Amino acid sequence: MGGKKKVRAIAALARRVREYWAQRDRRQRRDSQRLELDYGTMRRVASGKRLPALAHRDVRTESRLFPLLARLPLFGIGRMVTTKSWLLEHGPACYWRLHKVRVDYTAQDLDHGKAWGVLTFKGKTEDTVREMDRVMYHDWRLVPKHEEEDFMSFTHVPEENIRYVPYPPLLRAMILAEKEKMGEPAGEEPMIDLERIRHFPKDYFKNLDLKKQAEGTAV
Repeated sequence: MGGKKKVRAIAALARRVREYWAQRDRRQRRDSQRLELDYGTMRRVASGKRLPALAHRDVRTESRLFPLLARLPLFGIGRMVTTKSWLLEHGPACYWRLHKVRVDYTAQDLDHGKAWGVLTFKGKTEDTVREMDRVMYHDWRLVPKHEEEDFMSFTHVPEENIRYVPYPPLLRAMILAEKEKMGEPAGEEPMIDLERIRHFPKDYFKNLDLKKQAEGTAV
């Protein structure tokens, strides 16, 4: 007959304390630890996740935000920064104006932290200062001072709101054939109203298929 299992209360408590400390360390892990990258394997050291293959070239040739700011007085407060993807897609219409920087002084080369600024996107400048996102991406570029005037003088072209678009050819032919079958005049060209909100019952499309099967196809 086996002996009664002993309850080791102190050992159980110590195990729970160690689990709590590990969980607290994961929550309080700094960005410099969480986002540390092994440039040889292109994997995050903490999570082991590999970067997408399309990002490998930018990682080797482009820079994150804070390595750029670390070389500037006051970490670039007041300067303008943009990204390579914005320059390729929108030109000088998108940039950040830096207002506040919080550097992670425990990071190597001071290359991590948080930054706040005013965003100008497609020529529209926001009214409030907010935290800048994607500062860890290898995509940032500093706007030279002699080019800042070109960025600020960009004139925003208002986007044209398109409400009506033509139907696809097959659907257009089906609509016209349905009108001809019902004896209705063709009238104006059928168009799709993009701003119209349509609400369909749960079994609308099922009943529509059953109706088409019973009547046959118009075309």
